[in-house]
Amino acid sequence: MYLAAIVILAFLLKFSFDFIQAKSTPKTVIVFVGLLAGVGGVWLMFTFVEGLIGMIPNRKIRNTLQPFIFIGPAILLLCVYLIYPIINTIVLSFLDARSESFIGLANYQYIFSDPGILVAFRNNAYWLVTVTFFCVALGLVFAVLVDRVKYESLAKSFIFLPVAISSAGAAVIWRFMYAYKPACAEQYGVINALVQALGFKPLAFMTIAPLNTFMLIAIMVWLQTGFCMVVLSAAVKNVPGELMEASRIDGANEFQIFFHITIPYIRGTIIAIATTTLIMVLKIFDIVYVMTRGNYDTEVIANRMYIEMFTFRNFGHGTALAVILFLAVMPAVYINIRNLRQQRS
Repeated sequence: MYLAAIVILAFLLKFSFDFIQAKSTPKTVIVFVGLLAGVGGVWLMFTFVEGLIGMIPNRKIRNTLQPFIFIGPAILLLCVYLIYPIINTIVLSFLDARSESFIGLANYQYIFSDPGILVAFRNNAYWLVTVTFFCVALGLVFAVLVDRVKYESLAKSFIFLPVAISSAGAAVIWRFMYAYKPACAEQYGVINALVQALGFKPLAFMTIAPLNTFMLIAIMVWLQTGFCMVVLSAAVKNVPGELMEASRIDGANEFQIFFHITIPYIRGTIIAIATTTLIMVLKIFDIVYVMTRGNYDTEVIANRMYIEMFTFRNFGHGTALAVILFLAVMPAVYINIRNLRQQRS
């Protein structure tokens, strides 16, 4: 009976896949059948594995193998979708543009000598320092100030609201904020409309370097400050009230309490937020791509990697940039993991 149920389910899964592939099938039905087939497939896999384990007569061997068999699919997926692509990318970075001939470190030599890519590295440095500093600093200030207002939840909701917007969506919104028309024309960009109303000449913000890079950075700060505020607010609430009251009794003012008690107490959370923001900024792509396509000296590493791969079709340069980006992320990941372990201990 048990074997018959597995065989029937296998046939049903095969029928589901054929049904999904049919062009005449409505999309709503495809989603529903896909969910059922996915759940059924997982159940079938683990039921089959459990049956195989049960057939092993030696209990000690069975108990030893059981954990590895059940985590096996997860390890397999990790290897297929993460480990293999990483290794393959590293290998491709030592090959030519068409991934046919081995050329050693030539791709890396090109990257560190090309003026356009060096501009991308410089811009990434601007992004890393500015976004990380302002997101953490503003998030911490908002966390402390909002904690003292009457309508705390409402205030947090307004500050957190931009986090719900995708980076590409935010870039589209801010394109209208930064939009430029010649001085003789009516401005529909909010900032230039205000500039013109005050009697000044409107500016083409996205064409003025390096101002344009910092204008793009402002979008990311607007997006991520709310997230930093929420996490830091939870940490600030955990600062012992008795410690702060004792400091006030000893004559400490609010600034001294903030810098000498609050910040040291939540140091671990600040490091975690800073490194998380750092990792996010290193991979920045969509804001730059939507706003400027990397023109006017606004390119970043991820944007240049995309251009090398899909515009120039130079897979050697593209994968070399991907490897550099991967190596740049690793220290931040290590610091984050080490900080998490220290907090747990």
